[in-house]
Amino acid sequence: MPRPRQALLSRDRIVATALALIDADGLAALSTRRLAAALGVQGPSLYNHFGTKDEILDAVADSVTATVDVGGFGRYDWCEALRHWARSYRAALAAHPNIVPYLAQGPGRRPAALAMADAVYGALVRAGWPPARATHVGAALRYFVAGSALGSFARGFVEDRALYATHPHLGQAHRLAGHQERVDEGAFTLGLDALLHGLSAEYDRTVAGVERVAGTE
Repeated sequence: MPRPRQALLSRDRIVATALALIDADGLAALSTRRLAAALGVQGPSLYNHFGTKDEILDAVADSVTATVDVGGFGRYDWCEALRHWARSYRAALAAHPNIVPYLAQGPGRRPAALAMADAVYGALVRAGWPPARATHVGAALRYFVAGSALGSFARGFVEDRALYATHPHLGQAHRLAGHQERVDEGAFTLGLDALLHGLSAEYDRTVAGVERVAGTE
């Protein structure tokens, strides 16, 4: 029997198929048996490319992180770079919300995740943030972005006007689901603006203030 011109499996194909399964049915539904079936191979074939299921999940998570644009660091000032990064980060996570709980565990040994953390932290330190505070800033943005990508506020309200009859302040809540993108995007933008405004105020009060005082001595 002649050998196929292309290998049946590759790391990229395994990762793409695993991500599609997670997108469709969630993290808990992914198993090596189901993944192998979706790929049309036997389970042991996966282990020619990955040692464990966790290695597959790491690769899947990192494939999502790799789509985040960190090019703003080094091109914009720290605050605008954070805005650019946060919007790209949210878009990447919102496209694959079922993988967010795994990503939220931290970068671990994942190359793209470590590169992203290095870009964010490095830019903040170069801008003058003390190292410990730079860690806090990066973590705060990551909490906010990950939380916003986990679900839709608007879709949490069903389109049943009668349901809200006994809640006088929710008379228009049945309309929220029909305006999901506008509501969720507006909430994210408002929160991001408020967070960055607060960080800018702290930067001006502490980092820039210290630099101004030092310059007069």
